[in-house]
Amino acid sequence: MTPFKLATLAAVCLSAAGAAGAQELNLYSARHYQTDQALYANFTKQTGIKINRIEAGENELLERIKNEGANSPADVLLTVDAARLAKADELNLFQRIDSPLLNARIPAHLRSPDWYAFSTRARVIVYNKKSVNGADVQSYESLADAKLKGKLCVRSGSHPYNLSLGAALLEHHGEQKTHDWAKGLVANFARSPKGGDTDQIKSVAAGECGVALANSYYVARLMRSDKAEDRKVMEAVTVVWPNQAGSGTHLNISGAGVLKLAPNKANAVKFLEYLASDQAQVYFADGNNEWPVVQNVKVGNPALDALGPFKADTLHVGKLAKHQAAVQKIYDRAGWQ
Repeated sequence: MTPFKLATLAAVCLSAAGAAGAQELNLYSARHYQTDQALYANFTKQTGIKINRIEAGENELLERIKNEGANSPADVLLTVDAARLAKADELNLFQRIDSPLLNARIPAHLRSPDWYAFSTRARVIVYNKKSVNGADVQSYESLADAKLKGKLCVRSGSHPYNLSLGAALLEHHGEQKTHDWAKGLVANFARSPKGGDTDQIKSVAAGECGVALANSYYVARLMRSDKAEDRKVMEAVTVVWPNQAGSGTHLNISGAGVLKLAPNKANAVKFLEYLASDQAQVYFADGNNEWPVVQNVKVGNPALDALGPFKADTLHVGKLAKHQAAVQKIYDRAGWQ
């Protein structure tokens, strides 16, 4: 059977499922973490609502929802990073919901009128203790300093993680300083951008470069790994919480919204409210090494504990979302491909 026929069959199945009764939820998810299985299973156990799930890349899911149009069975879109949620917002895919519970539990800077963040991951700096002085890499801005020439590893400038970081810097410093920063980064590249965040960390540990940017959950994953070689990687690097003397460390998010044509709106709202519960917040932290967005939720993740407390940037996620296109242009001009 062709991929198109499979996709069509899945859509038909979800449409039938949505029409079958009120105790179902059709979830389109761009999160690909096995630990989320427990998250979904617990929701069904608590509510009796069955989750019909389709997992795919963010762009694929957005295209799918557009193509399905008025016949889309999707109730909730769950994805990673403000950039991707903003894209869905631009396409007018979300509907606003009135949930006092969500508004009370999710901090104001971690929600928009149309979608909510449910977990965060910090954009940290990792450096090789043998080749880089830690005092030289205490901020994002310091990575553009000429003293790090030939020492920086990064992933593509078009990746949402880096676009959101650039959006934060654009909001804090303005266009010219953000362009100068991006140009300085490019001048310091040890190699052309490639791979994911884990690849950057391993390259630093191997001495291919001296310093890199990575999301904290990749760091914690290596720290908690059952593989000795992964833990050895972390022994060779040091993690820095950037900008502790200033605006604080930039946060990426994982978030979700209720789709405009959701056939099971009530169940969709229940699902989002469940994601803000203490139990679900612990799943995000202990299962996938992310930080809860709900304050005072107690977690038992040894890697997060080992990384210690830090000052987070409280810039509103809406600011990150609105600057995406401008940041991409800045990166393109600077040569960060």
